[in-house]
Amino acid sequence: MSELYKLGIAEAREGLEKGDFTSEDIVRSVIGRYREKNADIGAYVTFDEEGALELARANLKAVPIAVKDLINVRGQPCTCGSKILEGYVSPYDATVISNMKANGFIPCGRVNMDEFAMGSSTENSALAVTRNPYDLTRVPGGSSGGSAAAVGGDMCIAALGTDTGGSIRQPASFCNCVGIKPSYGRVSRYGVTAFASSLDQVGPMTKSVRDSAILLKALAGHDRMDGTTPDEPVPDYERVIEGATMKGVKIGLPKEYFNVSGLDSEVKRITDEAVAKCVAAGAEIREVSLPHTEYAMAVYYIIAPAEASANLARFDGVRYGHRSDKSVDVYSLYTKSRAEGFGPEVKRRIIMGTYVLSSGYYDAYYGRAQKVRTLIKRDFDEVFRDVDVLLTPCAPTPAFKLGELQDPLTMYLNDLYTIPSALAGVCAASVPAGFTAGTNLPVGVQFICGGFEESRLLSVCKSFEEINS
Repeated sequence: MSELYKLGIAEAREGLEKGDFTSEDIVRSVIGRYREKNADIGAYVTFDEEGALELARANLKAVPIAVKDLINVRGQPCTCGSKILEGYVSPYDATVISNMKANGFIPCGRVNMDEFAMGSSTENSALAVTRNPYDLTRVPGGSSGGSAAAVGGDMCIAALGTDTGGSIRQPASFCNCVGIKPSYGRVSRYGVTAFASSLDQVGPMTKSVRDSAILLKALAGHDRMDGTTPDEPVPDYERVIEGATMKGVKIGLPKEYFNVSGLDSEVKRITDEAVAKCVAAGAEIREVSLPHTEYAMAVYYIIAPAEASANLARFDGVRYGHRSDKSVDVYSLYTKSRAEGFGPEVKRRIIMGTYVLSSGYYDAYYGRAQKVRTLIKRDFDEVFRDVDVLLTPCAPTPAFKLGELQDPLTMYLNDLYTIPSALAGVCAASVPAGFTAGTNLPVGVQFICGGFEESRLLSVCKSFEEINS
């Protein structure tokens, strides 16, 4: 019973059904692991032990899930890794939390993140340092670094993350777990603190593809509180992946993703081996082109900061969160509260976003970026007429050392492979593919499918997981 924290969702659910243990047993096991490991790994920022046990006692067959600290859970803090939300306690559940509870899951502990999801290493958190469970001198990735570290370090059964430009997939690659970025609109954003509203998506971070299929089924669906969610049935993803095979799958290799100077040699080797395994299992490989990929990074760092500057205007020290005690009037209340509450990366992006939206620059920057985004989306639409799925590296390097990347522009390049699909709104995943020679660090490969093609994506991921085991 003491090592129930090692279970995945499917195994936990099966044991609960058989009566081998209860939800309370699992929660107690996770709490024990949290007490043992969190001082070293720093995955969790808060853990309401009694609250989690109370929920478990009320639902003896529920599976506990760790929650990224920007998703609102009633009665729990939601700090978004920022000082500006200190003291805030959520009065309501996000839709994904309500859906989880209705489908046999309970929120169990809040995990660390880059402040307001802005970062690729979780070093931007104002609350804690999170370390990679495979090497405590290295980052877990970001911004869902706490989620990835908790899953990769067996500190939870599974976790929720969010992905705006790669924040589920890159840390999943760094921490050896499965991370799914659903299509834009597949999962409700209501109750999820907004970074960039046209990009943000909640997704599962799990120990297996089957677990991701189970959790995504619970999360997904129409929500009248989020107009981007279509009123369409959600497939039974767990059933869809039964008997998944690589035979006859047409896999595209985008040439723009492989001819990159910053691609680590070990990441390239592992990705090439993944391609070879797919071919051996019966997949058909085709080289394809996404010609506007080179503009994706610039487009993202105009659109995302612009939307962030608008979304984060609500955090002003007036209604909740940090309020400066140095203010003397309303103006200084706003400026000092925000200056004290936001960290350097958030300030950088707010300033950048405000600039590109300002009078005289809107059309030159934001307007033009939206037009190029349309071209990027068309690239994906076109390529998916010829192939079923794309296979690419997930991140250009394995996990890097804490403090190694001080230059923001170098840090931004970690999302080189994940940003284009985020801009296109399609679904994508990182699946563990191997370990680097010498350093023995995890590396994931990325699979990308078209919009609302999660069934196909999960089937391909399950097939790869099986042939790679």
